[in-house]
Amino acid sequence: QVQLVESGGGLVQPGGSLRLSCAASRSIFSIYDMGWYRQAPGKQRELVAAITSGGSTNYAESVKGRFTISRDNAKNTMYLQMNSLKPEDTAVYYCYANTPFTSWGQGTQVTVSS
Repeated sequence: QVQLVESGGGLVQPGGSLRLSCAASRSIFSIYDMGWYRQAPGKQRELVAAITSGGSTNYAESVKGRFTISRDNAKNTMYLQMNSLKPEDTAVYYCYANTPFTSWGQGTQVTVSS
């Protein structure tokens, strides 16, 4: 198991950018699968992006070309760079890690609004 803490959410105007961070309580070097989900009010939680220990990435169609997932094993931290944000990106964003048990962060609110 690993404890995860997200940060970096907030209020941003459409077209703006945010970078979310997910800090782990221990080394993430050996964690094969990590990523981000989001959940908007009244909607199911959806996978936004995932990254393997080898650096392979996977994105939801709705964020391709706008969001970039990365991980810094030396800092035990995963990131989600979000550019060209849209109102429909508004949600609580959760990071996860499969160790293989799935650990979740507490979530960070992202609100895109003018």
